[in-house]
Amino acid sequence: MAPFQLTRRQLILMAGGASAFTLLGCNPRKQTMVTLYTFGDSVLDCGRYNEFGVHPGQLLVQNDDRLFPEFKGKDLASRGSARLEHRARDGATVAGLPSQMQGLQVNGKAVALITVGGNDLLRGLIQDTGAGMTTFANALNTFVQQLPIRPVLLASVYDPTLGDDSRNFLGVEAAIARKNFQRMNTSIQDIANRYGQFVDLQAHFLKGDPSWFTATIEPSLRGASEVRRAFLPQVMAQV
Repeated sequence: MAPFQLTRRQLILMAGGASAFTLLGCNPRKQTMVTLYTFGDSVLDCGRYNEFGVHPGQLLVQNDDRLFPEFKGKDLASRGSARLEHRARDGATVAGLPSQMQGLQVNGKAVALITVGGNDLLRGLIQDTGAGMTTFANALNTFVQQLPIRPVLLASVYDPTLGDDSRNFLGVEAAIARKNFQRMNTSIQDIANRYGQFVDLQAHFLKGDPSWFTATIEPSLRGASEVRRAFLPQVMAQV
């Protein structure tokens, strides 16, 4: 059998076909779109608490270089195609998480961020004697287990008093409040370790100052960026 040889015309046609293949978006090396999903409370849904409407999910997908020049090029968009699906809602408790999952359709590469627990503490768990915290942990475990997104990055609840008992605004004895606060964060960490990764927002915010907060407990503009900072290494490690 004669050896197979390509003519010059055949080579040109093949090259043209490869170019068309690439232009049509069929390049197998083309980076896949990454979708960042946010679930939970005002820690991630804090846009209404600053004049620019900024929240952490936005900054993780694409930094605002004018407001935060330090983070220029430190976002998902700098690595390729990325989009945000923002489902977190100000005021949410663990009981509201399943509603944030309604209609969820996940296609392609995805990362989920979850912040929850602060409002549950404010609504009574800060002085819980046992059963309430167990119910919280079970509800959060069920939500994360059923969430069709991996990886999941689950954050601890931060302390807006920055560890200073003189700033206690709850009307609950500080020793009781701190015990339950720690119990909640321990439960969150256990669930994060079971299904994804733990983001220690509490440890990061203890390095901060009151300018990170507004309306006593909500992230300010600076706070929104600091929430972003805490999640950033683990988010960027996914792409």
